[in-house]
Amino acid sequence: MSQGMTLTCSLRSIQKTSSREQKFWQTSLCSIKKREKMEYLFIIILMNLLPQYAGKSLRGDGSYQKSFEHIKNEIAGYTDIAKAIIDLAVHGKAQNRSYERLAVFADTIGPRLSGSKNLDAAIKYMFSALQEDGLENVHLEPVKVPHWERGEEFAMMLEPRNHSIAILGLGNSVATPPEGITAEVIVVTSFDELHKRAQEAKGKIVVYNEPFISYGETVQYRVQGAVEAAKVGAVASLIRSITPFSIHSPHTGGQSYQPDVPRIPTACISVEDAEMMSRMSFWGTKIVVHLKMGAKTYPDSPSFNTVAEIVGSKYPEQIVLVSGHLDSWDVGQGAMDDGGGAFISWEALSLIKDLGLRPKRTLRLVLWTGEEQGGVGAKQYYQLHKENISNFDIVMESDEGTFKPSGLGFTGNAKARDIVKEIMTLLRPINVTDVYDNADGTDIDYWMRDGVPG
Repeated sequence: MSQGMTLTCSLRSIQKTSSREQKFWQTSLCSIKKREKMEYLFIIILMNLLPQYAGKSLRGDGSYQKSFEHIKNEIAGYTDIAKAIIDLAVHGKAQNRSYERLAVFADTIGPRLSGSKNLDAAIKYMFSALQEDGLENVHLEPVKVPHWERGEEFAMMLEPRNHSIAILGLGNSVATPPEGITAEVIVVTSFDELHKRAQEAKGKIVVYNEPFISYGETVQYRVQGAVEAAKVGAVASLIRSITPFSIHSPHTGGQSYQPDVPRIPTACISVEDAEMMSRMSFWGTKIVVHLKMGAKTYPDSPSFNTVAEIVGSKYPEQIVLVSGHLDSWDVGQGAMDDGGGAFISWEALSLIKDLGLRPKRTLRLVLWTGEEQGGVGAKQYYQLHKENISNFDIVMESDEGTFKPSGLGFTGNAKARDIVKEIMTLLRPINVTDVYDNADGTDIDYWMRDGVPG
């Protein structure tokens, strides 16, 4: 998951193909929910469809023109519908509903690691829940997902003193030998420093004490740390957790090996331990650590993407996709990453259904599997459905955490941005009107690369 304080529902480059470039779309904005620590549970409501022009391209050849003022007037015509959705989500019977649904789900199922029995249970749970909610075309689409288990793991500093180091192995890490690895530590703050000190790193455990700048920039050390350490002959790598805050709590996450580089064990450590070893290193103190990790990688396991719909009344073949991922790491409940995103995406359909609204295009919910391993479920969904790519009007994803909402992330051309800004004016009653740059999403990126708005 990416950390951030805004919902990323990225609308990526509409300009890639002229037939899709200015195809106007139905997007969605769903429930706000308020509850103690989760002050609001983000919004995704079904917004403006611009019905007269649905499914038609707006080319600059004079065959089909529409003034921006006309577009603005059409958007304004959805004010009452937007208000009804907001009222139901914030003040009506749907208030706190997605929070309560998520709480029951997370408490009942627990962590949902790719390839695990818990993930299987979560998919079965959601399949039944979506059917009970009265949604249409509820079904499962088979995929294959990685199956990795962390096993026993611990680290102990032996010199200059005995100290237990809190660690969490990173996804897909290899194990240490059964007896573990005991080696001297070299502490670096960047890849540049590591490469400059390459001769010192051979045969050692590399500890990265990289400064936290932002999740998107700093996460490279978690993803690539083991590979860069192995290139200079290190025997293992320990990465300062990718977070600005810590209470001696390491954070797990994904990492990637390269085919031509030796695979070495890799784990995250707490900010406090990384800082402590950095200070020791600065003073010239020799640091020796014993590391033991029992991780195992099994053959890929069968799993499913979970799908439900509200079928469009006029253009049922055209798809507006909202999504979040069901899988999570194994050391928490996956409530924020990405239970919140999955459940507000479900809530979008529930709100539309409860109000008796029937969108002209099909509103499709996809709950992805295997996102934490690099979006493997989403990639297989894309491969299965890309032959109908012209029918996908917009793909949406929430996976940046469920905080108080402030707007939508957007990537696209200036004309598309102007339209999105007008649509967001429908959310003035709840002060959620911002449009942000540089949006992204692991599970929808496959579509955005091909020019589908996201």
